[in-house]
Amino acid sequence: MDKKNNNYNKQSIYKKNVDERYFAETFVDDGFFVLTYKNEENSILILRKDVRNDYIQFHFCIKGLSKFLFNEGTYTLDILEENSLLLYNPQKDLPINLEINPNSWVVTVLISIKKFHSLFSQEADYISFLNDDNKEKKYYKDGEISASMSIVLNQLINYNLNQSIKHLYFKGKAYEILSLYFNRNEDTNIEQCPFLVDETNVTKLRRAKDIIISKMAEPPSLQELADEVGLSLKKLKEGFKQIYGDTVFGFLVEHKMEFARKMLEAGDCNVNEVGLKVGYSTSSHFIAAFKKKYGTTPKKYLMSLN
Repeated sequence: MDKKNNNYNKQSIYKKNVDERYFAETFVDDGFFVLTYKNEENSILILRKDVRNDYIQFHFCIKGLSKFLFNEGTYTLDILEENSLLLYNPQKDLPINLEINPNSWVVTVLISIKKFHSLFSQEADYISFLNDDNKEKKYYKDGEISASMSIVLNQLINYNLNQSIKHLYFKGKAYEILSLYFNRNEDTNIEQCPFLVDETNVTKLRRAKDIIISKMAEPPSLQELADEVGLSLKKLKEGFKQIYGDTVFGFLVEHKMEFARKMLEAGDCNVNEVGLKVGYSTSSHFIAAFKKKYGTTPKKYLMSLN
């Protein structure tokens, strides 16, 4: 970790505008940390952190888009929504230099190779970068976040329990994430929470998200959406909030505003046209929604760009 201070406070947390943007670092165990980033503002959040070469990095982009910058920005690597990135380079330190786009959530797990070996030493043949042939080689792997992992990651991002149990809660979830990450044959019938019977339901929730995005100008009702994806209304509402951290229509409004902001920046449509494209029948309703989200009117926002 940080060369200047290897003795980390066991609950090192920095927060700024909690509802809009925050970065939190939670100690899990010796050589084991969880970092959570949430950026709900309309500007890019840049985070930098020194990480020693004996740490393995797991990065999970739950929502939106994040980008790694290497070699002082000469090389970049995107982490798309619902994708992960594993990085390990025993030959040199690999600092985190991360750009987190607006409306994006990221969870990072940092674990020392010593700690990691203690967890998986009997699985060295299965985990390719642990075997003797590869122990001094750098390792990189990207991939999709499984439905079961998505649930746990969202629980970390949306933690709202008593602070006194946060360390214990994060410790359990961090071990669960690693277990799910290296699980070769996930049992899709394992319950992840009371209303998500199996990963099939999570797939349905992701489909529900895609439907409301594709039909954002004229979205279906909650009951119509539940019927279309094959979930009960209760499972749709509770499951959607568990996975995406918001209600169905709360999520949709956020998406509409971000989509509208980008259209305004592109300059191809005027304010009235943008409002209609995202589903507002009157410009006044669109302007009010835009101001509530960004603190300014669409017209003033355009003026600020110019």
